[in-house]
Amino acid sequence: MTLLVACQTAPAKRYGFITMLGQDTISVESVVRRGKTLESEEVDRFPEVRIRHTVVKLDDDGGIGHLEMEIHTPSEPSRQRDRTVVADVGHGQVHLSKTDSSGTVNRDFPTGGSLVVAHVPQMYSLYELYFAAARKQAERSKPGVGGGVAAGNAVQLRQFYIDREFDRFPLGHATVTPVAGTKMEGNGKMGGNGETGGNGKVEGNAKVDIVHDWLAGTGEATMDSDDDMVGYSGARTTYKVRVKRLDTVPDVKSIAAYWAAKEAAGGRVRSLSVRDTVRAQIGNTMVTIDYGRPLMRGRTLLGDLIPYDRVWRTGANAATQLTTSGAIKLGGMKVPAGTCSLFTAPHASGVDLIVNKEHGEWGTDYNGSRDLGSVRMTSETAAAPVEAFTISVIAGDHGGGKLVFEWGSFRWIAPIEVDGGRR
Repeated sequence: MTLLVACQTAPAKRYGFITMLGQDTISVESVVRRGKTLESEEVDRFPEVRIRHTVVKLDDDGGIGHLEMEIHTPSEPSRQRDRTVVADVGHGQVHLSKTDSSGTVNRDFPTGGSLVVAHVPQMYSLYELYFAAARKQAERSKPGVGGGVAAGNAVQLRQFYIDREFDRFPLGHATVTPVAGTKMEGNGKMGGNGETGGNGKVEGNAKVDIVHDWLAGTGEATMDSDDDMVGYSGARTTYKVRVKRLDTVPDVKSIAAYWAAKEAAGGRVRSLSVRDTVRAQIGNTMVTIDYGRPLMRGRTLLGDLIPYDRVWRTGANAATQLTTSGAIKLGGMKVPAGTCSLFTAPHASGVDLIVNKEHGEWGTDYNGSRDLGSVRMTSETAAAPVEAFTISVIAGDHGGGKLVFEWGSFRWIAPIEVDGGRR
């Protein structure tokens, strides 16, 4: 299938993005932008290596009119290794087709007249299009002072998916909101705090938040006065990535070849946050904990990745769940039989364990009004750095035991007793 040829008469803007998770690079992208046409070479390992060539043609409103993406996944079986995804937006619908060696699948989804963008988890040229499209939408629909759009005015968009079986996932929802203290100006520039961006531009940088259906939490981007995304932070999301704009276009082809060879030799990059379960019997009560295990990846944990004086999900992805077959005392607090969620609130001087009566929620969906209570945990220093967040339930003598959280250099402990005290 022949991809679109970008207009050669428009001046080209060339740049890139690099995405880091701790000390690990997980995606690199090279972008050429000519007017309403964007062409991208991208590779990510999320966790398998995918190599992409993409051409996007934008509508006048900043939304996607036409997209073609060729995707090569070296680790897939040979018949599934290469595929092409094509999207056409118009007449109130998104028409998607996916072609590989088995044939072509076509699907149509109604847009309801909404502005449409595309989503790939670690492809940040597409995120940049979210923000530019939202700015144009905001100018038309929610004018602020002087024809601009004030901070706090949310802009709604719809998104389609590239890396999911889109016949099972219709268009999702996305919301872009200027952060308080900044604003979107009616002349198409972002005005704000004058913070220096990743590409050296100083004037007019501003923050915008994004939430969408496949992002747990809220992402924050920094935009300059040319509507360029100079940085992105996933610190408040499941994917705690840092993204930096590159003025020097990266050699994506060489990086992709290196990653593909490394994957072939040693397997996929270590999973972002595997799910694990720990079980132990305390007295006559079975205690089970289901939790996500993020990796340290060279990051500073307490006071940085895990902020002080804020509730932490205590793991990753879905909330950490505690299930007991009988009533227990956890740090002296009575916890009835059944399932609840565990959170923590770290402070510079200690850490509080929070037991919440809700369960099954995502880890960022903490509702403090449903707390059963909180207790102070004992803090220790781990004997050796712990790379993957680890929860242990250790049975002791006389019907007692302890709950232990370990990650990096910290070790937090709360005593467990069967209901009524030790026996």
